[in-house]
Amino acid sequence: MKEAIKKSEVLIEALPYIKKFFKKPVVIKYGGSTVDEKGIERGILEDIIFMNYAGMRPIIVHGGGPMISKMMKRSGIEPKFIGGRRVTDTQTIHIIDKALHAINRKIVHTLREMGTRAFGLSGKENNLIRVKKMRTEVDLGFVGEVTSVDTTVVKKLIEDNIVPVIYPLGVGRDGNLYNVNADDVASEIAMKLKAEKFVLLTNVRGIMRDKKDPATLYHTLKTGDVGQLIKRKVIDSGMIPKAQACVNAVRGGVKKAHILDAGLPHALLLEIFTDKGIGTQIVR
Repeated sequence: MKEAIKKSEVLIEALPYIKKFFKKPVVIKYGGSTVDEKGIERGILEDIIFMNYAGMRPIIVHGGGPMISKMMKRSGIEPKFIGGRRVTDTQTIHIIDKALHAINRKIVHTLREMGTRAFGLSGKENNLIRVKKMRTEVDLGFVGEVTSVDTTVVKKLIEDNIVPVIYPLGVGRDGNLYNVNADDVASEIAMKLKAEKFVLLTNVRGIMRDKKDPATLYHTLKTGDVGQLIKRKVIDSGMIPKAQACVNAVRGGVKKAHILDAGLPHALLLEIFTDKGIGTQIVR
């Protein structure tokens, strides 16, 4: 009986959030070592399906770095990174396209298998992601930065209650394919949709004063705080682009951005549908 009462209390706590976020877009970026030929962990997809059935409009943007590296090595190419970005020649960009397409198909297939309508999209189609070549001291090859996103197809899908699953390749004015940072793509799409939330799923709890101590987690940060924490090197290395993507999204009209540990069971539901949450939220 006590267990049943606890469950009912959880549902009651979730009710105001379900009402508040009904029909609102939520952009979820998922990448890292757990995105491979198997797609995305089923626990994450269960959360996304719950959100969809609760009336929210989730949009997934995914990467697939480990699988790309694996496929490159199979083709005799040693992956090379400069400043955290993959050096991308003509052969590599086609490997990236192939790897991300395979992951995308797997995610869409799994979502459909689990009872939700989903549709896969590539940034190279329908002008979804337009880019320009990234200018850096060392030429990275076909690495781009987003100049515009066209969310016409995405809007149509979520209006029809279909979950869009997007992989981040862009097309330049020269007609070439470019490798694009998935965090930036997800942030730009969230801004264009004026999403209720932008969620970055990663492998840490969120932003912490002491990376080794989860008790130092910042539950809420304002956009101005993020810049200060970067200057003080509390936010450093791989967390910097993630935090900046969140700040850009919020400054671009997204209500809130969140950084969560995808390894925690039902991280999405706990962050979105409970009073306290479990990660770091970034607000205006």
